Amino acid sequence: MLLKTSFESRDYFPIMSNNSNIPVETPEDICHDQHHVSSKRSPAISAAMFALGIFGNVAALVILEIRRRRDMKAGGTRMYGLFHVLIRILVVTDLSGTCMTSPVVQLSYSLNITLVGLMPDSRFLCEYFGFTMTFFSLTTLCILFTMAAERCLAIGYPYKYSQYITKKRGCIIIGCFFVASILFCVLPFIFNFGDFVQYCPGTWCFFDMNSTQKRHRIYATVYATIMLGLVLAIVVCNLFVVYQLFKMYQRRKRNGGSAMANVRPRSDRRVTSMAEEVEYLIQLVFMTIIFIICTVPLVVRVYINSAGDVNRKESHGLDLIALRFISVNSIIDPWVFILLSRNVVHCFWSSLCKLTLGGSRGSLFKLSVAPKENTPAQQDLTQPTVECTEPVTTQTVCNL
Repeated sequence: MLLKTSFESRDYFPIMSNNSNIPVETPEDICHDQHHVSSKRSPAISAAMFALGIFGNVAALVILEIRRRRDMKAGGTRMYGLFHVLIRILVVTDLSGTCMTSPVVQLSYSLNITLVGLMPDSRFLCEYFGFTMTFFSLTTLCILFTMAAERCLAIGYPYKYSQYITKKRGCIIIGCFFVASILFCVLPFIFNFGDFVQYCPGTWCFFDMNSTQKRHRIYATVYATIMLGLVLAIVVCNLFVVYQLFKMYQRRKRNGGSAMANVRPRSDRRVTSMAEEVEYLIQLVFMTIIFIICTVPLVVRVYINSAGDVNRKESHGLDLIALRFISVNSIIDPWVFILLSRNVVHCFWSSLCKLTLGGSRGSLFKLSVAPKENTPAQQDLTQPTVECTEPVTTQTVCNL
């Protein structure tokens, strides 16, 4: 169902013409200049998304820091790789995007004034919101692509990865993506290529997806094409990693040992067990699936709007649904990391094993991602050990 909005008669002068070349304005078209939010619209959904986004991302950052300090306290030698750095960057990016956009929406709802109405002379707030939404949607996908490419190189080409890929270079690549995203988002301001406009119910702005000007429609199409290209690249990288892990598992079964650790220099013995590689892959795959689900509706809406008839009625209700889909991604991402972390999965299987075996004394499921006494070369591709042991008299404690 399309979302309807009220508008004031003084802001709306319908064009009555028999000439089909002259676009006929509709209530949804006039949302671009509307100054008041419809009284029928409730801020509950936006407020809930804001609260969940803040809580989830802050919780993920706290858990990351707790794990880092606990590992340093336990051994003091564990080095976190580029993948962990990228996870932190992704969480911080999602948190920043939520903090920079959601308060503006809540302010608009609380005052019952649209973004254009809050600053009618300059339209700065609307342009700020559109710029921010476009920027963070691009950078989030770029970070996910970098994570997928990092796993692709680490699993498929470990020797070259250990030689050329470092945390510093990874951060430089992310910085380049951020700069490229900023340059794309400022094109409407510098070259008038693209235009940020307000959409119903007046609490959000985005680039014009149904402009009568060809250059603005091209801008929208370029955005959708970039998003679609990055999504396809991420899928290809993940499929390649799955294929390499399967080959790795087959090789380990056949040879009873590890091959990947032997090609890594002794100065960089941050070997990773196969269980950890699978853990990273599961997190990345789930994040990718969620982002595809959240991104495709917006990409489809952009293609439909930019390629459709300029004289047809706009569907701001469907556009708002697509925007909320992409906003949900920043809420779900940290929970994917939290719920699929090694300790939580360990806790889940411990409880499952206990329920399966039964008994008053209980059972404990142990998932070993790094053997205790193996050499580094033996550690790299060791299969996770699964065993249920008894007796256990204390309750299993799940640490994040």
